[in-house]
Amino acid sequence: MDPRPLFSPLPRRYDALAEILSFFHNARWRSFLVSRIPAVGDGVVADVAAGTAAVSLALARRLPAARVVGVDLTPQMLATGRQRVSSAGLADRIALVNGDASVLPLASASVDALTFTYLLRYVPDPAATLAELARVVKPGGVMASMEFGVPSGPVSGPLWRLYTRAVLPVFGFVTGGPPWWRVGRFLGPSISGHYQRYPVAWTIEAWERAGFTDVGARAMSLGGGLIMWGQRAASLLRRVPRL
Repeated sequence: MDPRPLFSPLPRRYDALAEILSFFHNARWRSFLVSRIPAVGDGVVADVAAGTAAVSLALARRLPAARVVGVDLTPQMLATGRQRVSSAGLADRIALVNGDASVLPLASASVDALTFTYLLRYVPDPAATLAELARVVKPGGVMASMEFGVPSGPVSGPLWRLYTRAVLPVFGFVTGGPPWWRVGRFLGPSISGHYQRYPVAWTIEAWERAGFTDVGARAMSLGGGLIMWGQRAASLLRRVPRL
């Protein structure tokens, strides 16, 4: 689905309400995501589905010599992101550009590491998008992602379903008005529907098919969040024997 109609009205209060509606778990997930990215010196890190630049800012602060390129499909989110980057005094190290994760505006093997957040539910072909993300990562580079998950515990599972189906839409409306009510109505079915089609095991295999090794996955907050990471294979090219 095209996320722009859903997200275009949200930027002004997006970051504050994202934390409130996630009971402040989102910031902890983001911190763990960024910790998966190793030092890259003065290299380049791509932040795909950058939104209002929360991850881009966290990457720039953790990697003080690196440059960050944030890519997002929604101009309104990027506009708020640019304001945040400017206010943080990091405009010289973070560039935010409009672009589609399925056809990235980046050259092949041009970034030392890559992150993406809350992305795969919105693309028509997650496997093809993972392959496109892999295309721009240098051999040996690391990719890490942050997505919502679906808790499966006997207590956490039903509570998550109750919260996402009944509480979240109402809480969203009270704190953010109709745009956040629509987000609240959308999120629960979108998340559970995605994992019915693409379970975590399938996603790990898709990362591996895209060319990543040592793929790891960690459930966060009883399964409400999912962080994944992996390393781009050192070389995907067949070696030519010497004559």
